[in-house]
Amino acid sequence: MAEAPELLAPAGDRERLLMALRYGADAVYLAGRQFGMRSAAVSFTDEGLREAAALAHAQGARLYVTVNTLPREEELKILPSYLEFLQDAGADALIVADLGVMALAKRHAPRLGLHVSTQLGVINSATARVLYDMGADTVVLARETPLADIREIRANTPPDLRIEAFVHGAMCVSFSGRCLLSNYLTGRDANRGQCAQPCRWKYHLVEETRPGQYFEISEDGGTHILNSRDMCMIEHLPALLSAGVTSFKLEGRMKSAYYTAVVTNAYRHALDAALRGEPLDPLWVEETEKVSHRPYSTGFYFGEPGEHYAEASYYAAADVAAVVEDCAGDGMALLTQRNKFSRGDELELLPPEGRPIRFIADRIWDEEGNELADTRRAMMRFRMRLPLCVPPLSILRKNRETS
Repeated sequence: MAEAPELLAPAGDRERLLMALRYGADAVYLAGRQFGMRSAAVSFTDEGLREAAALAHAQGARLYVTVNTLPREEELKILPSYLEFLQDAGADALIVADLGVMALAKRHAPRLGLHVSTQLGVINSATARVLYDMGADTVVLARETPLADIREIRANTPPDLRIEAFVHGAMCVSFSGRCLLSNYLTGRDANRGQCAQPCRWKYHLVEETRPGQYFEISEDGGTHILNSRDMCMIEHLPALLSAGVTSFKLEGRMKSAYYTAVVTNAYRHALDAALRGEPLDPLWVEETEKVSHRPYSTGFYFGEPGEHYAEASYYAAADVAAVVEDCAGDGMALLTQRNKFSRGDELELLPPEGRPIRFIADRIWDEEGNELADTRRAMMRFRMRLPLCVPPLSILRKNRETS
């Protein structure tokens, strides 16, 4: 029997891990302190990795650990013991991008699945079959793979090879992250998890004989000539399922816990609807607008995504106001503030795996029972009555159009 399609969510730290699990992920991917492609992410200590595996398995979810940098000779000496540790810690699979690492993983962590990272650039069935013969059970396709090619890859690879594809999040101006621009301009190696993202910078033109004089490229000044849009495929999951995608991957280990929760929740509902053959509720498309993002596109699935020169800033239709810590049966809740709001503001309550509920903020109290006009102190704990009893990690947010 074929394995059911999975929703794979990012987990940059413990809070984001909990959000991904609570809001519907079938599997999560994260990094330890070594060999991960996001060196700036908080990542997990050895003890944290063991706890993460236990938390995921308690929720019936799987845990994948990134080992997808390209290790140098000195690093190879410590890699075998790290792989052995990951197997002992309870990981379900490794995400790798190096053929030597694959061979070492088979020797030192034989019980773990092998997922070939998008960093290796799999875009055709011949490469996928070779990797399968080498022991890979999953290939993470390059973001540049068109939908028509995915169908061909599925048709020309072993049925038990899982095909994973990104469906939401940032895209790289280079081919699946193989960028040298950051290394050249800043000395930070993008292929070792240290990208400074110079593709997001604003550039001006300098004439050779006039150093220090910056000429405008557009009417508004400099131009983001290397900028890219974000990907959003939430409306096209049926097409991806039909093409043979097995794992639907959300990008964002560097994104916030709020982002993790909202995007995982939206895609959980979208994927479930697609699997049932039901139309997508427009609400879940709207939810993707309520997290920080650049203008969306469908990536390379249906052709070129197009340039986006206007700006590199992110925007969102809502701000997270608070996160629920505990809630009684009558809706009286203890929350932790994330952004200020005031009595009388219109808020939205987003429970795990649920639909948002709008209501007006009524009375607010601090922990000592003193009534407040607003939640002005960062990360303060406070109490208020919610429209219904909700579990911990439910989110309170404020839509910007009502600010």
